[in-house]
Amino acid sequence: MEGFCSFKTYLLLLCTLTIGTYCTEDLGRGLGEKYEWHSLEDGLQLSKETGKPLMLVIHKSWCGACKAFKPKFAESTEILKLSEHFVMVNTIDSEEPKDEKYAPDGGYIPRILFLNAAGEVQKDIYNKSGNPSYKHFYFDADGVVKSMKEAIEVLGQKFSKGDEL
Repeated sequence: MEGFCSFKTYLLLLCTLTIGTYCTEDLGRGLGEKYEWHSLEDGLQLSKETGKPLMLVIHKSWCGACKAFKPKFAESTEILKLSEHFVMVNTIDSEEPKDEKYAPDGGYIPRILFLNAAGEVQKDIYNKSGNPSYKHFYFDADGVVKSMKEAIEVLGQKFSKGDEL
């Protein structure tokens, strides 16, 4: 009986770890599991409650540009640090919001939008070093970091003492 209990415990642990891994990967979707990701609906509510701006990443599982961008985003320690000042939302495939406000200059992907706590897309916060025809398209971590810092500055989020932009 002891051997059976140990085996059951082992199986339970294995299943828990496996399920936990799948859940974590589902939330990161290639953009990083260390972030505190939310659904758009939950993110909008949390942003409203906390006053934090919302950062919305829209991407597709089949998109070549998205696949090239994801590891750059996931590996950036600077994006991760700045993400603490945002409600982070990661939408993929059919989760892409259909409302036109989420495609201010087109429905290309990947695109990153910044929203204030009232849920309004901030059209003036975009990739200033990118293509002016696709303002919310990001291809590297540096562009994302610059926009995140701008969003924090524009939307009034304060860094705790000792943090640097």
